[in-house]
Amino acid sequence: MSVQERKERERAERERLIVTTARELAEAQGWDAVTTRRLAERIEYSQPVLYSHFRGKREIIGAVALQGATELAAAVRTATAAVDGPRERVAALARAYLDFAARNPAVYDAIFQLDGGLAYAQEDTPAPLKDAFAALQESLGEVAGDGVGAGLFTEVFWACLHGVATLTRSGRLPAEYTEQRVELLVARLPVT
Repeated sequence: MSVQERKERERAERERLIVTTARELAEAQGWDAVTTRRLAERIEYSQPVLYSHFRGKREIIGAVALQGATELAAAVRTATAAVDGPRERVAALARAYLDFAARNPAVYDAIFQLDGGLAYAQEDTPAPLKDAFAALQESLGEVAGDGVGAGLFTEVFWACLHGVATLTRSGRLPAEYTEQRVELLVARLPVT
């Protein structure tokens, strides 16, 4: 391995450490607790080293969002691949999405609530975000109904799931009725 390759590998490892540490700190204490000073202390590097990887907290949030979007897409695809039938796939998708949001609230916020400097629904949207949407659309597109675009239907269904996720987490919807909400959404699909 050349010196340059070793330096690149070490840089990538430091970047992963920064993102992992930020994510762990945010999940444990919230995003307000994530500062470059605290991250530098935790990873035992100076703040200038952090700034050599990320210009600030916003970019760190963006990196966590991209990592989370990849994980969300994988969770949805794993859940939908395990069942047969369009209605069953949508129910599995909904459960996987809501489970991801509940298990990873800080990551979920990084993806969908916070400013990570990422473009959404644009030409320059990063691939992990596009792929997360595609993972939803793969199952939702087949149940959109006649005359309804798969993308538009996916947006609307996703908005419903996002509402359930955020309202449940904030205590505005009782968590014990989450499964009934999923069943209600799925029962209203235009699929026989």
